[in-house]
Amino acid sequence: MFIQGNLQRVFDALYQMGLIEPVLEMNWSDALNEIKEDPVPLTRVVTAVNTHSGTAEDLADALTCFDEKELSFLAMEVAREFADFHSRNQVH
Repeated sequence: MFIQGNLQRVFDALYQMGLIEPVLEMNWSDALNEIKEDPVPLTRVVTAVNTHSGTAEDLADALTCFDEKELSFLAMEVAREFADFHSRNQVH
């Protein structure tokens, strides 16, 4: 499942919530295996993001109903999608 809409808005919301740095420092392989085994937590939070309209501040407020694990999964997905986007736009 992909994040639709303004990826920067989602990043900004997660950054305001203090979730970006901890995710960048964590070991992703365990979390990615967990997502692979049970994608429901990531699907729930991505669906919420995709159906939300408003500012990054509004989105941050809406995301407070999710637990830390779900938000970490979302932050990993944002980082992965940003990396994918930038790798496609890079001239070699």
